[in-house]
Amino acid sequence: MEKKGNYYITTAITYTSGKPHIGNTYEAVLADSIARYKRQEGYEVFFQTGTDEHGQKIEEKAAAKGVTPKEFVDEVAGTVKGLWDMMGTSYDRFIRTTDADHEKQVQKMFKKMYDKGDIYKSTYEGLYCTPCESFWTESQLVDGKCPDCGREVKPAKEEAYFFKMSKYADRLIEHINTHPEFIQPVSRKNEMMNNFLLPGLQDLCVSRTSFKWGIPVDFDDNHVVYVWLDALTNYITGIGYDADGNYSDNYKKFWPADLHLIGKDIVRFHTIYWPIFLMSLDEPLPKQVFGHPWLLQGGEKMSKSRGNVIYADDLVRLFGVDATRYFVLHEMPYENDGIITWELVVERFNSELANVLGNLVNRTISMSNKYFDGFVSSTGIREEVDEDLKAVVTGCRDKINEKMSTLRVADALTEVFALFRRCNKYIDETEPWVLAKSEDKRDRLSEVMYNLVESICIGANLLIPFMPETAQKILMQLRGTERDYDLLDEFGLTAPGTRVTQEPEMLFARLDINEIMKEVEKIREAQKAAYEKENGITAGMDSDHADSGNDSNSTSDDAVIDIEAKEEITYDDFAKLQFQVGEIIACEEVKKSKKLLCSKVKIGSQVRQILSGIKSNYTPEEMVGKKVMVLVNLKPREIAGMMSEGMLLCAEDSDGKLSLMMPEKTMPAGAEIC
Repeated sequence: MEKKGNYYITTAITYTSGKPHIGNTYEAVLADSIARYKRQEGYEVFFQTGTDEHGQKIEEKAAAKGVTPKEFVDEVAGTVKGLWDMMGTSYDRFIRTTDADHEKQVQKMFKKMYDKGDIYKSTYEGLYCTPCESFWTESQLVDGKCPDCGREVKPAKEEAYFFKMSKYADRLIEHINTHPEFIQPVSRKNEMMNNFLLPGLQDLCVSRTSFKWGIPVDFDDNHVVYVWLDALTNYITGIGYDADGNYSDNYKKFWPADLHLIGKDIVRFHTIYWPIFLMSLDEPLPKQVFGHPWLLQGGEKMSKSRGNVIYADDLVRLFGVDATRYFVLHEMPYENDGIITWELVVERFNSELANVLGNLVNRTISMSNKYFDGFVSSTGIREEVDEDLKAVVTGCRDKINEKMSTLRVADALTEVFALFRRCNKYIDETEPWVLAKSEDKRDRLSEVMYNLVESICIGANLLIPFMPETAQKILMQLRGTERDYDLLDEFGLTAPGTRVTQEPEMLFARLDINEIMKEVEKIREAQKAAYEKENGITAGMDSDHADSGNDSNSTSDDAVIDIEAKEEITYDDFAKLQFQVGEIIACEEVKKSKKLLCSKVKIGSQVRQILSGIKSNYTPEEMVGKKVMVLVNLKPREIAGMMSEGMLLCAEDSDGKLSLMMPEKTMPAGAEIC
């Protein structure tokens, strides 16, 4: 097949603060399926992934563990790489931001931007929160306090280097307006334009002096390069960018990138900061940035202390690599968040993989052996039902291509399984077991079996990007081969006289949900034990309350707390406030904040993003599943660079500890609080 061009795809690099859960793994599998598909189409592909390894959080975690930051990230990066390898990701480079070639180029780029006048040294002057080590402007404060942790702030100064973001803002707006494909889905583009670019960009702090675990600014030893300038540039350093212009052949061949595949929570960094950095370097912008949705755990609160965090290696042990790949690819919509539970994985495994695909392949091979000793030949005895089958099979490639061209990977995988479903229907329509009873129907039976084998071979070829191991097993059992992509709309390429395997292997045997849940309980118990050991929790203690301690200074439930009275309001004032019950369906730490959590809160049929400075009182895992009280008609505002669309109600004791306000009885998400 003639080469169709070059294709460069990247994932976001995984932050090395700990083992990635299945939601992180999804991105690597999604990118791999796209990379494999482009290779199958005939493109020369470069697929890059890796790890983001610098920053204050890493420095603190390493110190807590009693190791150096490099030792800490070496271990976590090894875990990440091991998971990606286990999932069959066919990356061409696994880059680490501690790689020497990357660090060298980051220093050279920083100096180049500085010499150009895009980076300047100044003093960060503002209101400083000591616990968060963050500066804030007056307008960013919430009730005069730190928007992250809610504590007092004081005037302070810190020396830092800044990037002149506003210098390139108009040029970036013009690029986005003239390249509608640049940010996808469109909703992400609208968010970036309306919430960040059009209101105006502030200069970006690109160095820090408060920690040392970062790439040093080589002409100013007191500073390290701030993490986003370090991390984002991996996309060009990994393929041989050189700030002096001595580009590698790979850089000349593959840049600009065809696709940056990232989570929707970091779209701003990739569509505003990153293109502006590239403009400063006089390099072309990537062709497209796709912010994929999240894979959420549904049905219960996700917590390490409860032991119910889902990891890819546990899924693989119970279901296999390709079943795990199938689930995360199939269950993730194009734009909305997907849901994963152990029960749902079992249901999909049994209904789709075992019933639709596994049963189809096994029945076809078994009947071929029973009726023709495994030999497959076309006899030309055709009926109308054959033509309908062939139309579905030969039309499948182009349907998949249409879906993949717009990154609708779940829909593309659905098209492959529509082909397999049509094959199962064909068996029911033709009834080979009935044909086998009549000797004069033997040629017709042979044609039916040939049509099934040929159809499944084409389907297996189309399945390769998504479930490569399974596809190869199918082809091996049918004695089929990988076909040229351009031939996947042609029917009849299975050679007459081909003999299928005499010993068929069941691809996916049905699972017993009760047996699986017994294994899941073992996983949960192991997670809880590891959590208790890591956090020094005494065996038998309620781990969900392990952080409450025995502090004799803590306020008891019946303690009296006096607070300063605020101005009286009228009933009309109160009537302006709208309170509803919300259900937290996802929560994660804000990467650049020590105290801020970002929650996805379901309120009726809507899902809102709400930022709260409660990280010191709740972990993200503890938040998921809680029913909370929400002020829903609070005007959206930007906090720490992210939009918050409401407020979670909390109570605060005299020590500053917070407790979410939750309904006493079970109430649906969206119920009005009156």
